[in-house]
Amino acid sequence: MAHGSAAVAVNSATANATAKDAPKLSGEVFGALINLSGRRRFTSQRLVLYAVLAGQGQDGAVAVAREALSLFRDAHQVLVNGSDTLPGIFCPALEEAYFGRTGGDRQIREFLELAERTLGAAENGLRSTPGLLAELVASTTPLLALLNQVTAIYEEQSKRHALKMKNQLRSVITDIETIARQARMVSFNARVVAARAGPVGKEFAVVAGVMSNITGEIDEMVKTALATASA
Repeated sequence: MAHGSAAVAVNSATANATAKDAPKLSGEVFGALINLSGRRRFTSQRLVLYAVLAGQGQDGAVAVAREALSLFRDAHQVLVNGSDTLPGIFCPALEEAYFGRTGGDRQIREFLELAERTLGAAENGLRSTPGLLAELVASTTPLLALLNQVTAIYEEQSKRHALKMKNQLRSVITDIETIARQARMVSFNARVVAARAGPVGKEFAVVAGVMSNITGEIDEMVKTALATASA
């Protein structure tokens, strides 16, 4: 029991260390995380289904179940510890789900160990196979509930990130609009001064005209950005 607790502590520490150098969060990264979390749910169900078929002696079922087991294990490894392109545990909600009172990481690793033992028994035709299969099937419902909970966290974090990005974009747009207004005032004053200066002010008038065109382009960019922020 102490050994299991130590393993959890090591995994938690590794996840936290990885998070420091984790890839920057973005819409694309969140999409990949949600997809990977969904794949973990799918492969867990596929694993159990083919484990049952393997217990019934169906040809090729063990191979399919082992493939699902490998995909499930790899997905969990990336989601907890991260990779070159994806962060591991990056927020308190995930830390709590995996290493808090829920003990999500422990539950998942226990499921992996049970699945490995069950497939080994089925492959070798051991008498313990039916009992292990029953235990594996019984673990499916609480495991699926946990995986759904974790996936929901990724989805919620994705929504928060998108909202944060929109708010930041609106703030930048506000700054740009302020600069554009100031530039229009400068352009207007420059035109007035150029007109009063007569022939001497012709070159100054050209500069004022260019500035006016630039502020017009800025206005169009602001309109486009606002449309994006409101989408």
